[in-house]
Amino acid sequence: MKRLKDSFRDIARYPSAIIGMIIVLALFAFSFYTMWKIPYHEAIKMWRASESIVYKNPKNARPTWVNWFRKDKLPVSVDVIAGEDDDFTKVSEPRASGGNSIEFVYSFDYDYNELPQDFFLYFTSNYQSKNPFVSMTLLTPSGEDIKIADIGITKNQNYRFEQDEKLRTRLNRLHKGNEPSTAMQGLLSKLGSDPFEIDKGTYKLTIQATTFEEGSDVDVELIMHGKVFGFFGTDHLRRDLKVAMMWGAPIALAFGLTAALGSAIITMFISAIGTWFGGWLDELIQRITEVNMVLPYFAILIMVGTFYSRSIWTLLLVTIILNMFSASIKSQRAIFLQVKESTYIEAAIAYGASDLRVVTRYMIPRVIPMIIPGLVSAVPSYVFLEASLALLGLGDPSIPTWGKVINDARTVGAQYQGMYYWILEPAVLLMITGFGFALLGFALDRIFNPRLRGM
Repeated sequence: MKRLKDSFRDIARYPSAIIGMIIVLALFAFSFYTMWKIPYHEAIKMWRASESIVYKNPKNARPTWVNWFRKDKLPVSVDVIAGEDDDFTKVSEPRASGGNSIEFVYSFDYDYNELPQDFFLYFTSNYQSKNPFVSMTLLTPSGEDIKIADIGITKNQNYRFEQDEKLRTRLNRLHKGNEPSTAMQGLLSKLGSDPFEIDKGTYKLTIQATTFEEGSDVDVELIMHGKVFGFFGTDHLRRDLKVAMMWGAPIALAFGLTAALGSAIITMFISAIGTWFGGWLDELIQRITEVNMVLPYFAILIMVGTFYSRSIWTLLLVTIILNMFSASIKSQRAIFLQVKESTYIEAAIAYGASDLRVVTRYMIPRVIPMIIPGLVSAVPSYVFLEASLALLGLGDPSIPTWGKVINDARTVGAQYQGMYYWILEPAVLLMITGFGFALLGFALDRIFNPRLRGM
């Protein structure tokens, strides 16, 4: 153990080991933050993309950092609730005949050269029998006062500008035959402009709500689906890719570390037991190893995912089983043969140590420092294995992973639609993970392998 401690002190001598350790520790810190910030059950619920979860998200929106590199900024998504934002005010006054007259005013500046995807209004109200009535108008920077709609609302109701055919007809008349292709184009363009020119400046949306019962009230949430959303963007199902980007880290580390650690420990015990007892047991282990070395285990995993189960934990278990008898058994056997002939092993046998004690207390500890570099270096290979299976459509469909995101992007043709972020973000995180573990593993190999220390 002293040698192991001394070896870890040598890490400071290798800049690559320090960089790799920083990356690995950052991944662990990011994973713990993810599990605290977005609990697993919430992440799964968000990833299933029910309408109650994703209604605030635009479809195929780019991440907000895209605007950092654009001179012509893309419209940002907005979500405001009346009375909770200074730009969205709510004023309520009682009516003489009962109920309340409520005015909502939302002022916003629009200086983009592109149109948003849509506007949404989500109304919530409480009443007994007489439902409230609302009237909506939009004052443009050019001074045009456009009537949006007059509707009665239920206790939970949404109003989508793009789905209101009456609004589309009204906008067509206002533009005098130059029919806008969308409601957003009709509302945010200068009247009479041909081709359409966005009317930049300050807009004022006014909502007049009338309730007819004592204690009845109305609340409004306004959502603008822009062209950019969040730090990671959204996909074709309106899912915030933040969920997959963040939860991809703990899932990748859990899969990679469990597979690497499980395979290494089991392989080490099998090799030690075979070497110590020798005879037919050692021969059997060597023959199984040689057969296992020629098995195409990636193809076997594809078959398991296709015909049995795509559960990530099933694939993990199969991965560990297929790597129990890996080629490292032969290299470890050569080391154990040397350890077996050591004088302290003979001393242990002389004072009556059991076979189990000799294997676990005297043989295996001598080999642990030598397998650590290989264990660390194996982690990214298992991470990429899980991502590769997901990319082939064999990943666990219920779990948000980096490979699953790349597969979804490939399936809908994101690369042909200019949504490169959808592929680049998980790919970069995969590369960073592999780079960090590879740097650390190569440095540890130099530290623990005496033949490489002077190189």
